Amino acid sequence: MNPSSAGWIPKFIYEFEKKELSNDSQTLSQFYKALKRTGFLYGFSVKTLLKEPISTLKLTKEELTKVNLFHSLLAIYNIERPQGSSEEAIKLMVSFYQSLEKGKPGFFRKLSFTKSSSDNLERIISSRLQESNALIKTEVATLFTYALLFADVLAFQHYLRHPKGLKKYLETLEETLIQFSIWALQSKKKKNKYDLLVIEMVEESSQFLTSYQNTFQHDLILQLRDRTILEKQFVLDICCLAIWDDKQIDSQEIVFLKHISESLLLPNSNYENSIKSIKVFSEKNAQKINLFQYNHPVKQLYKQSTETVKLLILRNKNRLMKELMESGELVKLLSQSTLRELSPEEKHKVKDQLLDICKSIPSLTIFMLPGGSLLLPILVKLIPKLLPSAFHENRVDE
Repeated sequence: MNPSSAGWIPKFIYEFEKKELSNDSQTLSQFYKALKRTGFLYGFSVKTLLKEPISTLKLTKEELTKVNLFHSLLAIYNIERPQGSSEEAIKLMVSFYQSLEKGKPGFFRKLSFTKSSSDNLERIISSRLQESNALIKTEVATLFTYALLFADVLAFQHYLRHPKGLKKYLETLEETLIQFSIWALQSKKKKNKYDLLVIEMVEESSQFLTSYQNTFQHDLILQLRDRTILEKQFVLDICCLAIWDDKQIDSQEIVFLKHISESLLLPNSNYENSIKSIKVFSEKNAQKINLFQYNHPVKQLYKQSTETVKLLILRNKNRLMKELMESGELVKLLSQSTLRELSPEEKHKVKDQLLDICKSIPSLTIFMLPGGSLLLPILVKLIPKLLPSAFHENRVDE
């Protein structure tokens, strides 16, 4: 089986369904633990969920990631709909991705859909991993894209249970992940230069992440108590990963992780197992990958994201200028954001109008991908600096 060739999904199901796909993960807990061992949750897939090789070829990280994403979606479907079929599962996966409003205009812009659901899903997954976009086929974009792929899986589970409100759910999930990541960094006793840089960058742009709190808020923790076990465990693993960059956990960090675990009503063994899992994966695959060279996925994103966003703005300068000049309200709000904190309503207007612009410019569809909202604050911050002429006539005095 070759995940880079057409028809790999039907062949994958045909070859493995009777053996492993249906019975691979009987419970959510078993599924999650198995997926973690593949490296998928860390943004570096080193193997698949299957016990035996799926191909005689040496698969790339991208190909392994494609297989793990599809298999994860299928595993969630089998758990949620044990009497269902693989055909229905694939149709629902296509429907799920198409229902993501952020994906409709830009994400699937260049895809040509057929009558075959499996063909369509293969195209969607390839587009999701941005294999065909040469501009962002870089290590930065790959890390950014792959780091939050599990958000797709969680969102699909939500979609199967509650088809409505998917966009809001995914937006909240993304902001929750970055919120907890920063709290984890703040819990570190010894913060390195990069830790401080990440915290500062997020805090500077946090007014456009409407749920962001720069200090630990117990009430936000309480809101997660009613979430699924997978959501709570993933948040805990993200926190562990955020403070694992120096490959050691100090006493202060342990207190933080324990508090998170207890607040989410998870057993103490969960955070202990999260630390152990990262340690084992890192040591076992040290020769294959340099996973923690980039530290936590959100840190990976912010480490080089400023330069990436700056490049995107400059490469699309003329088109952006045209779109901005046609949106007087957006220019006014962006100007005011440099002088005062915008209200929640104004933040939503800025976010929605910027995403509308991104939909119309192919190179900016990176902001439409799951996880793109994490880059959006940087876009908001850089536009007035890099395109000052768009604001001269609309300059707002304090």
